[in-house]
Amino acid sequence: MKRFLILLLTCLSALCAAAQENPVVEQQIENITEADESETEDDTYLQSLRQYTRNRLNLNAATDAELREFIFLTPLQVANFLNYRRMFGKLLSLYELQAVPLWDQETIQRMLPYITVGPALSVADDLGLRFRGGEHSIVSRISYTLEEARGFARKRDSTASSFYPGGRERVFFRYKYVYKNLLQYGVTAEKDPGEQWFKGAQRNGFDFYSAHLFVRNIGIVKALALGDFTVNMGQGLMQWQALAFRKNVDVMNTKRQATVLRPYNSPGEYFFNRGAGITIGKRNWQATGFASFRRIDGNLQSIDTLQNEDFFSSILTSGLRRTVAEQSRKNLVQMNSFGGNVSYNKNSLHLGVNAVHFRFSAPFIRQDQPYNNFVFRGSRLTNLSLDWAYTWRNLHWFGEMANHNQRHNALTSGLLMSVDPKVDFSLLYRNFQPGYQTIFGNAFGESTQPSNEQGLFAGTSIRPNAKWRLDAYMDVYRFPWLRFRIDAPSTGNEYLVQLTHRPSKQIEIYTRYRNEKRALNFNPDNRFTEPIVDQVPRQNWRTQIQYRVSPSVILRQRLDAMWFDVGGPRESRGFLAFFDFFYKPMMKPLSLNLRLQYFETDNFDSRIYAFENDVLYSFSIPAFFDQGYRYYTNLNYDFSKKLSVWLRWSQLIYTNRKTVGSGLDEISGNVRTDVRFQVQYRF
Repeated sequence: MKRFLILLLTCLSALCAAAQENPVVEQQIENITEADESETEDDTYLQSLRQYTRNRLNLNAATDAELREFIFLTPLQVANFLNYRRMFGKLLSLYELQAVPLWDQETIQRMLPYITVGPALSVADDLGLRFRGGEHSIVSRISYTLEEARGFARKRDSTASSFYPGGRERVFFRYKYVYKNLLQYGVTAEKDPGEQWFKGAQRNGFDFYSAHLFVRNIGIVKALALGDFTVNMGQGLMQWQALAFRKNVDVMNTKRQATVLRPYNSPGEYFFNRGAGITIGKRNWQATGFASFRRIDGNLQSIDTLQNEDFFSSILTSGLRRTVAEQSRKNLVQMNSFGGNVSYNKNSLHLGVNAVHFRFSAPFIRQDQPYNNFVFRGSRLTNLSLDWAYTWRNLHWFGEMANHNQRHNALTSGLLMSVDPKVDFSLLYRNFQPGYQTIFGNAFGESTQPSNEQGLFAGTSIRPNAKWRLDAYMDVYRFPWLRFRIDAPSTGNEYLVQLTHRPSKQIEIYTRYRNEKRALNFNPDNRFTEPIVDQVPRQNWRTQIQYRVSPSVILRQRLDAMWFDVGGPRESRGFLAFFDFFYKPMMKPLSLNLRLQYFETDNFDSRIYAFENDVLYSFSIPAFFDQGYRYYTNLNYDFSKKLSVWLRWSQLIYTNRKTVGSGLDEISGNVRTDVRFQVQYRF
């Protein structure tokens, strides 16, 4: 009866529901979190979009690299715009975008907040403005959980061997100076809950510091990076540290797009380089070189105590240094990397050669398990690759071939086609040998790392008119060798269909069905000594309705249902429903949003992820399981053009549990309350 009442209330409120400005990006980030089972801390993309709202990109001077910063633009749309500008000259008005092939109304509406047209500044004028025409900003954020976790309570117990010596607050600080997309420098610092601050293991204050200086377009120097930066080459087979989306409803977004060097000032403590990089270019040629020298966290062990031969068995990427054990692994491994690329770009053709070499201070030797039979072992690793892209009319072909230590190979190749103004089609093939290994690889595929995988992805987007849109994809893949929790070569497949309806400018409705079958070890009733591998279907159905009540009020409603059919007693179901309210009056300093949510699942297998709005430059995608309620509210007030503040209050309430979390993060009781305060000052 309770489920029926909740479903009834949800359906009634769905008549006045609304989505955020870019629901496709929400779904993409949800997919990343679900696949990795961890949230990304990379807010570079959000910073970039925010910067373009304040300093819009001049389309008459925009380069191919700058247009690729907008990851919702497809390679075909970028190529068509550049061809249009090459043929007809500079744009006189943004209305001309309607004449660019493949730039439909939805694409133009997405781009309008970030672009403008006008005369370009001369090089001399532009250089003179770089250090005095930009904007300084300071962002400071503090988060706090009101309920005390077990790890904090145990530090009062003198007999406890493991506890959190620091405070419960999470502190984030960032100073940044930005002039358009041409000059940027700043400092970032963060302290996680449980880490000490200006005492103990962190006597220098914050546990993590990051600094960067990044310059673009000074003559033949297209990019110069000092300090912390990311490197992105090819299609991610060997090096991709920026945000990279996976399978999602935007089926034309299968290609990795980013400049080779990008500044880094996010709170994540692993996916970046620390050193220097430079990109130079002249005419149709461009070359990049970089060097990175940094220490990373790792589990250091000894092979032979007599000879004192050490090795590390894993790289720790969380950046958490709270307990004595976590602090003992801090910066134990020196990781140096060198590399770069040379590319040739002329009109619709791109060819690139890429290389990266890693050196570790100790051998990397992972756990001796059958699924680790092909993993990288040693202190040196080299990757080489060739990537390409070619556009012919409404067809775009791209790909990359890579090699690891001259023995193991990987290949990915894709095709994007606009077969009709109303029909798009994408196809991508990948073949990663089990022995192919990388450190920062992040190619399009099922796995986190491009290794031990073969697959074929096909997707289509059909828009019969402005009111209807159908997106669908299928992905069939196999793993030639064993994987974690899969003790045999295995296969899998995934299908998704989403239908979107926009009956008016105020209302958008979409419904989505997703079916995925993956192999997992399965041993019902412990009838066998060793588990067998079986296909495990996971199905998800989602419906979201959105409605803009007025220019100031948006409402949104979502229903999510999950089926995880392992069979027998482990078969599980999940359900989630939430209602969002957004209030942003025009020309007023106040804005807020509110979410009310109910969820109910049989166990962790049927968990459901949901994107949550947060303070500026922050977001969260928690996994909901068991049974309970969730609500949060975000409040933003702009005291002036320079000073803005945000306040977030969120609470999770379980109805069938007496604790929240596990291990040292366990909270006694069924409630967790989080408070977050952020202030931004611009000058």
